[in-house]
Amino acid sequence: MNIINVTPIFLSPDQKIPNNPELPLLLYWQVFSESNKLEHEFKEAFRRNNWAGTWTNGVFNYHHYHSIAHEVLGVAAGTATLILGGPQGHELTITAGDMVVLPAGTGHCKKTASSDFVVVGAYPQGQVEYDICTESDYVAEKQKNIARVPLPATDPVAGATGPLLKHWQKKG
Repeated sequence: MNIINVTPIFLSPDQKIPNNPELPLLLYWQVFSESNKLEHEFKEAFRRNNWAGTWTNGVFNYHHYHSIAHEVLGVAAGTATLILGGPQGHELTITAGDMVVLPAGTGHCKKTASSDFVVVGAYPQGQVEYDICTESDYVAEKQKNIARVPLPATDPVAGATGPLLKHWQKKG
């Protein structure tokens, strides 16, 4: 694992995408060196740090969010531009080795991607059941769910002392 360089981004609510009112999205730049083993490296780190329900695929090309779970996306191959926070949100280009941790409620959508783009996703222990919410969902009801999602006990790649624990602290 490389030295962890993390950028927190707070996203404002969009009319139809709630985002998270307390927790920033976390961008981890080049967590692992680009190699042909990134899928394995992300899966192993997530497993070791109690992030479960791993899957390997891409990112949906429509705006969506999860109201009952946080999510991590480790880029195993390729590159993509994501729109984060809803249709008027923040565009971000991610490449193999990068990782994005999305707090519950954070809108995400693939705008463009290379043909070889692959991510490994996972959820904190106890949150492997998730929902897929879209702009047509009733936001007020989903906000109640988001407020009840517990903080993860560990960072997905750095464990009990990782940067997520510093950046994610619920108020009150």
